[in-house]
Amino acid sequence: MNEADQNIETVRRGYAAFNSADMKTLADIFDGSASWHTPGRSRIAGDHKGREAVFAQFGRYGGETGGTFKATLLQVFKADDSRVVGIHRNTAERDGKRLDVGCCIVFEFKDGRVVDGREYFYDLYAWDEFWR
Repeated sequence: MNEADQNIETVRRGYAAFNSADMKTLADIFDGSASWHTPGRSRIAGDHKGREAVFAQFGRYGGETGGTFKATLLQVFKADDSRVVGIHRNTAERDGKRLDVGCCIVFEFKDGRVVDGREYFYDLYAWDEFWR
C-alpha cells in the first residue's frame, strides 16, 4: 500500500475512533504538534494548536451535545500533496436544536500522522446557529 492509500486508511480509522471516543487511536493518528481549524463566528470557531488543544475541541463537540455529535463519513479522496479530504455529515442535538450539516475536512499528513485539519461546512450559517 502506498503512502496516499495509507493516509486514506488513517482517515477512515480516525473517523471511527472519533465517533467511538477512542482516544488511544486518535493519539496514534495525530502528531503532537497537530493543529485544527474550525471556521465561523460561533464560540467554538477558531484555531487550535497542539494535539491536546485539538482533542479539547473534539471534546467540546461531544460534551456540549450530550454525546450526540457524530461525523458520518461519506467519502474519502486523496490528493497528490500528502492531503486527504474526508466528506461527512455532522449530526447532533443540544438545547432543543438539531444539527444536520455537510462538511469536509482537509487533513494534511507528515510521516503518516495528521499534522493539520481544516473543516469546511456546506452551510456555515447552520453550523454557527447550532452552537449559539
